[in-house]
Amino acid sequence: MRVTIISIPVRDQEKALQFYTNTLGFIKKKDAPIDGENRWITLVSKDAQDGIEILLEPAPLHFEPCKVFQDALVKAGIPYTQFEVDSVDSEYERLTNLGVEFSIKPSTFGTVKYAVFNDTCGNYIQIAETL
Repeated sequence: MRVTIISIPVRDQEKALQFYTNTLGFIKKKDAPIDGENRWITLVSKDAQDGIEILLEPAPLHFEPCKVFQDALVKAGIPYTQFEVDSVDSEYERLTNLGVEFSIKPSTFGTVKYAVFNDTCGNYIQIAETL
């Protein structure tokens, strides 16, 4: 057994695709219609193009419990998921310059430096580096 895809719930797949590719720097791997206006959109890291894919999941639009969960996480300030980066400070500066809003600026907890940003699609995402 192995992990090949992780899902991130998004409320607007096209907006999410633009943010995750143009702002965060992921690469689109798959983009296929699945039903109605929904699409199967997966992204990969430019540094691991054969690695784990991120699925931009439109569930909050069609499954109320997903929307409730997503809203509850945001209200509590809890990130939906985490991405590893080489330097939180560098990513924070790069993303801030691109207009990304952070709810938690670079902080240290033990041997981890982290920051949390709004992905503009209904989620907080944490970036982290091991010190």
